[in-house]
Amino acid sequence: MGPVRVGVAGAGYWGKNLVRAFATVAGSHLVAIADASAEIRGRMARSYPGVELLENASELFRRPDIDAVALATPAATHAELTLEALAEGKDVYVEKPLALDLHTARKVQEATERSARIVQVGHLLRYHPAVEWLDSAVQAEEIGDLRYIYCRRVNLGRIRHEENALWSFGPHDISIILQLIRAEPLEVIAVGESWLQQDVADVVFITLRFPQGRIAHVQLSWLDPHKEREITVVGSRRMVTFDDAHPTEKIKIYDKGIDRQAEYSTFAEFLSIRDGEIRIPAIPNAEPLAREAAHFVECVRSRAQPRTDVAEGVRVVRVLEAAQRSMDSGGTRVRLDLEPAPAASVETMESGNAAT
Repeated sequence: MGPVRVGVAGAGYWGKNLVRAFATVAGSHLVAIADASAEIRGRMARSYPGVELLENASELFRRPDIDAVALATPAATHAELTLEALAEGKDVYVEKPLALDLHTARKVQEATERSARIVQVGHLLRYHPAVEWLDSAVQAEEIGDLRYIYCRRVNLGRIRHEENALWSFGPHDISIILQLIRAEPLEVIAVGESWLQQDVADVVFITLRFPQGRIAHVQLSWLDPHKEREITVVGSRRMVTFDDAHPTEKIKIYDKGIDRQAEYSTFAEFLSIRDGEIRIPAIPNAEPLAREAAHFVECVRSRAQPRTDVAEGVRVVRVLEAAQRSMDSGGTRVRLDLEPAPAASVETMESGNAAT
């Protein structure tokens, strides 16, 4: 099989990175770029001579010389354009979130299953070598029993207008949490506030409750003095942090915890604090976006299901929608265990599927 012929729709703030990835990844041939902005098309023409420039995504979908499309358009258009591309027989890489509501996300899933095409959702951090290392460590029980997770994804800007901080930032951490815990949440509680734009939450706090007493907490904001991209996982034996903002020390393993003593004479001796060493493992310095693009190309070639397939996209949207409902009602509990979970959720999570 020859190279996978790719068209990219949207070459703006993030789309230009997808253009670069699919222009350089092995096994991919970038055929055309579509963007409504003449200025952006001009920049792309200078950077990628020989690649055709188009004004709208629909032109990409109808071209017989394109096998697959990558969508980096506004979030509100993701589902609509994915459905259109599937109808034209294209395999699709679509940026997160898959859709802005669960009903629409499930429509995309049904269309994907009918078409037998490949759909990969851009949950970028699932392709980060440090997140892969963290997932392997959790599943091998190197930290003991997983007890809770908390995430901080905050900075000052870039401010979105089409979607709030929950839908813009949340897919990253929700995808990782679902992968690490390997279960659907029982309930979601979320609060948020809109300080800069009416009805567009700048700051969001989410709490997820899972079976076996496990909990996860997520803080999201583009109105914060710090730039932090951090996940902390606490287990019964060890604790691990993933700091994506650190240039080299992405993972730190803390040999810390609370031990129960078999024999004790006072209550103070019953629980003892263990404060051991900190270990920093070597993590491959590989760009997640390049690995994500390579994974999509390989899935198109082999017809294997992507690691972040459409079912994964639906699972994440289901949690995000529940969080939005909780926010809209002032932080009330939204029970997910009373609603049908996405089909084959755990099985899909367990299978790494195609290699990167």
